Amino acid sequence: MPADRRKEEKHRRLRHQATLNPRPEGVTHPLFQGSEFFDPNDLLQVKYEMLRLVSVEKRPVSEAAKIFGFSRPSFYQAQAAFALGGLAGLIPQKPGPRSGHKLSPTVMEFLTETRMAEPSLRLERLATLVKKNFGVRVHPRSIERQFLRQKKPQ
Repeated sequence: MPADRRKEEKHRRLRHQATLNPRPEGVTHPLFQGSEFFDPNDLLQVKYEMLRLVSVEKRPVSEAAKIFGFSRPSFYQAQAAFALGGLAGLIPQKPGPRSGHKLSPTVMEFLTETRMAEPSLRLERLATLVKKNFGVRVHPRSIERQFLRQKKPQ
């Protein structure tokens, strides 16, 4: 496979895994200049090398952050993530809640019972009832997704 095609494929995979560095031009460390091994587009590699520079080579945090295209707070976030989870800790996590956190088991029980009693109720009406009974604003699509999750075999 030609080098350009390999590079494109790697970038596609990095993007898919959410590990494509959004600012590769900010990486100015000499190792990443014209190297086939050190890739400024590989966010995990860049973060790891930034942490290694401080930890092993005893360089200042501000210097390491700058030459790897990060802020000092980003360095400390990466350092904490690495301390907790190793390399896997450096993989960016999706922002925001991971599930229907407003739809507690109590709310879902209410919704399920309400829907069973009156199957023709629309999701918008169910959302209104949740707001009225529990004081929680929830989007009708969130209710729909949670109902779909309940139907899936575990």
